[in-house]
Amino acid sequence: MNITLKDGSVKAYDEPKTVLEIARDISEGLARVACAGSVNGERVDLRTTISADCELSILTADDELGLATIRHTASHVLAQALKRLYPNIQLAIGPSVSDGFYYDVDSETPILEEDLEKIEAEMKKIVKEDYKIERFELPRDEAIKFFEDQNEPYKVQLIKDLPEGEDISFYKQGDFTDLCAGPHIMSTKGVKAFKLMKLAGAYWRGDSKNKMLTRIYGTAFAKKADLDNYLYVLEEAKKRDHRKIGKEMKLFMFSDMGPGFPFFLPNGMILRNELMGYWRKVHRENGYQEIETPVLLNQELWVTSGHWAHYQENMYTSMIDEQMFCVKPMNCPGSILVYQNQPRSYRELPLRLAEVGLVHRHEASGALHGLMRVRAFHQDDAHEFITMDQVSEEVQNIVRLITSFYDKFEFKYHIELSTQPEDHMGSDEDWEKATNGLKDALESMNLPYEINEGDGAFYGPKIDFHLEDCLGRTWQCGTCQLDFQLPLNFDLHYIGQDGAEHRPVMIHRVVFGSVERFIGILIENYAGKFPTWLSPVQARILPISDKFMDYAKEVEAKLKDAGVRAEIDERSEKIGFKIREARLERIPYMLVVGAKEAESGTVSVRSRFEGDEGAKNLDDFIKDITKEISERIRREDKINEEEGK
Repeated sequence: MNITLKDGSVKAYDEPKTVLEIARDISEGLARVACAGSVNGERVDLRTTISADCELSILTADDELGLATIRHTASHVLAQALKRLYPNIQLAIGPSVSDGFYYDVDSETPILEEDLEKIEAEMKKIVKEDYKIERFELPRDEAIKFFEDQNEPYKVQLIKDLPEGEDISFYKQGDFTDLCAGPHIMSTKGVKAFKLMKLAGAYWRGDSKNKMLTRIYGTAFAKKADLDNYLYVLEEAKKRDHRKIGKEMKLFMFSDMGPGFPFFLPNGMILRNELMGYWRKVHRENGYQEIETPVLLNQELWVTSGHWAHYQENMYTSMIDEQMFCVKPMNCPGSILVYQNQPRSYRELPLRLAEVGLVHRHEASGALHGLMRVRAFHQDDAHEFITMDQVSEEVQNIVRLITSFYDKFEFKYHIELSTQPEDHMGSDEDWEKATNGLKDALESMNLPYEINEGDGAFYGPKIDFHLEDCLGRTWQCGTCQLDFQLPLNFDLHYIGQDGAEHRPVMIHRVVFGSVERFIGILIENYAGKFPTWLSPVQARILPISDKFMDYAKEVEAKLKDAGVRAEIDERSEKIGFKIREARLERIPYMLVVGAKEAESGTVSVRSRFEGDEGAKNLDDFIKDITKEISERIRREDKINEEEGK
């Protein structure tokens, strides 16, 4: 038999081999770190015997599916520990998930957060005992009897729900046996780095009519260093939680009077307006015209656009003059009405219409999460109307514009090309043409991208930009979507050079996506320590005592005249307290003023970046800070550059 490996090389064998034996034949080092195999795209045990030609990949913890195998085995170790500590506990299911694993259990004895430590200790014993993990099968009736004898009703129900006629697979480790399709690593010793994270309630089978079970969450990695890094990121993420920082910095709030509808406070509006001011500047420079379209539009429009058929469960509606109106969940149909407002010529194309539109989408209450998932947000849309032969060049222009924004905020990113979903509008031929147009643009720019099969919008394929923040988390923000369907649905035309009518191609694109969500990402990425140009308060003046309030007001007036957002801390507190308060509020510059400063026309500068920077002439300080603001310099980057020289 011939085994084709991931690198394209072929291994030939005269007799059947297990996946582990083949891994060992490739290299002993690979065999030591192997977790599972992928045979013709299907994940299997290392103990699986291969007896025919196939494509084989050896999966390690560096592969998503390899790590999932370790985590699945960790869930069985958890179940075994629970059975030792709580003999009467009944087990439900225990899968791996994206960031770890869980096990659902039914326990007469309540399991509390403080019990996780002793459960972890028992798991460590099981790992140290190094039980070989063995797979076996039983006929359906025997499998049911096995779990009936063990008083495991949830396992019995799972088996009864499986198709008849198939043997049932089990995995055994020491004195513990569980129903499982696998795969698993070879022994419990391979579960080297794990931690139980939290408890939650979970209905059996996800049905609220069923009993509430206890769900125990954990995570596992191949190495302790990876686990430590994961726990560090979680802890750091708590400190950077935009909801916490937003409250501390008085940026935004929520009210029970409008769940999922954010309120921006004065400081938050400064931040948002500065962000959008930069957005408008870049768009003007790139030939965009800004428009605004109504929040409420007739249902008929949404039927024509296809949103009513594909998105109505997420839309808010209202009856006006006995007609159904919809609160817009997207801006695109409004832009189409603007396009239709007058006859269009090929000379106008590309026509780039930009809109920072307020959209509303109904999200389940359980999905709401600060600014990251809301029911009302501003989408920084642009809708472009172009000719077919302009597709590649215009998509390249859009990609360059989007990447310039992310570079400004120093986000790493990767690109995905999302293709035709099952629920789509239009012919396969149109979809193929649109998808190839996006591919051609990316490949012309030599940009690497991944294919995300079946995740396109219902009207066309799209390029998605996934940002990576300072903690390594990824966020889908920017997108560029090619659309042949809406111009067809709305019968859009332009007069071509030949004097005849032609149909334009439409591009939907955003840079930030949701402005609110992007602000949430910025808050967490910077931990609230915004670049000076974005900071709601850019300088706070700290008089040592009331005697120097007149000079403090003089400093404040000069700063404000220069366009700096400055304020005085007029409280009768000690200077050390005022400095600590300003640092907690993440203010870039603190200007201490007393007798010496008033006499010499200076300010004693303390910054968020370098601490005590000493006395500076006030005019010189204003020159420096206004340059930093006008050029949108991030001071940390400048310091890093100077240190690197």
